[in-house]
Amino acid sequence: MSEVQRVPAAPASGRIGIVHLGLGAFHRAHQAVYLERYRQHSGDSVWGVSAANLRGGVALVDALREAGHRYHVAEYRDREHLTLREIGVIEETHFTGQDKSAGGDGEGRWGRDREALLARLTSGDVRLVTLTVTEKGYFLNPATGSLLSEDPMIAADIATPQAPCTAPGLLVEALARRRALGLAPFTVLSCDNMPNNGKRTRAAVVQLAMHRDASLADWIARAVAFPCSMVDRIVPAMTEADFARLAELDVDDPNAVVCETFAQWVVEDNFPQGRPDWEAVGVETVADVAPFETMKLRLLNGSHSLLAYLGAPEGIATVVDAVRHPDLRALLHRYMLEEAAPTLAMPEGTDLAAYAESLLSRFANDSLQHRLHQIAMDGSQKLPQRWFEGARHCYRLGEAAPCVALGTAAWIRYTAGRDRQGQAYTVDDPLAWRFAELHERHGGDVPALVAAFLGMDDIVPPALAAAPGFADAVTAAYRTLADQGLDAALAALVRA
Repeated sequence: MSEVQRVPAAPASGRIGIVHLGLGAFHRAHQAVYLERYRQHSGDSVWGVSAANLRGGVALVDALREAGHRYHVAEYRDREHLTLREIGVIEETHFTGQDKSAGGDGEGRWGRDREALLARLTSGDVRLVTLTVTEKGYFLNPATGSLLSEDPMIAADIATPQAPCTAPGLLVEALARRRALGLAPFTVLSCDNMPNNGKRTRAAVVQLAMHRDASLADWIARAVAFPCSMVDRIVPAMTEADFARLAELDVDDPNAVVCETFAQWVVEDNFPQGRPDWEAVGVETVADVAPFETMKLRLLNGSHSLLAYLGAPEGIATVVDAVRHPDLRALLHRYMLEEAAPTLAMPEGTDLAAYAESLLSRFANDSLQHRLHQIAMDGSQKLPQRWFEGARHCYRLGEAAPCVALGTAAWIRYTAGRDRQGQAYTVDDPLAWRFAELHERHGGDVPALVAAFLGMDDIVPPALAAAPGFADAVTAAYRTLADQGLDAALAALVRA
């Protein structure tokens, strides 16, 4: 590697002003990096982070504790140019999920550090709670935004609200305790890829609080700020090759993450209890995040989903492998400029063509091995905002959406759980059981299978499912993908 810039962490402060829910790779490579850079730039030490893993394993939490809550972020411009940052702004970690290593009844115990986390959330020093819990972590119907009150985890939070296991449940309990103590509420900032993510977070929290106490729900709706935000940085899962490259640089860090150099964070400026003055390190504060949020969801995330569902069943492993396929690259260009861009209402001066070209360049960064199966996770939660709302807008404008139709066919085919060579893979989606039932029932009847998937109105807007020609286009694309493969399906799209 010809150029490596090393940036050490700022000294720890022991002062926690932010609690973060969702201690995954994205938070560690995005918000934590911005906050570390802010601390180094300003010397302001009151915004240390207490971070919690709600789901997944306990290993990361304990590993960070053992490392003194220090880890490294490798930011690759390309294979030859790397910025290696040490991050120390996370000063405390908790685990509130199911600790299967705890033994007992064989299922493991829940909520090991829950009371410690709730104590932190009720500290007067904490003025901001941020979240990266993925779309499914809000327990909202993707189409309607209503709380999934029948979900077993939400039902458990309704039954025992003082021992919450979900992010909305933790927020409700913490806010109830702050209200009882006479403390001002913290601001809640969602950093997940959802349209109107602040409003959707408010909806989840208020709806859950209604099951507990109508006056508490009313107080949360009135008194708690839920600003929206847009976050952007490509952060693939770590591979053995990534760890090996870091080892060559004398970095032995099991908690390290890799990412691209590019990063963006756009935040609605609504923080009654204060916030870091993070504009100095590149955070954009605006009055309305929605245009930026929708642009990123439909262009970047929508393109990623196209690559994932079309490429993974064909044996294409990563994003960079996929964009090296000339017809897939052409598909993305057509999708972004002809189907997604016309549905956006951007501020004057926004150059969507330049943004699309920048995305294709970022996708081609061969230092990042972003696996398509990773991107394909949780399609039922992601596709409504990435594809289906934009496609519905296309049809409302009198235009078809052939790229989304092809993507939808590929998604339906992906959910069967077998690639073109017949090899099985895991469909990682909260509705995977439902998809399996539909394939079992309709697998030999393509029109019926497509109709069944398009009939899931908690995923696909009914207006899109009923749009003239959409179901036929999905059916035709499915048949071509299944019978002739990816190249034939892309050629058919070009002809169309």
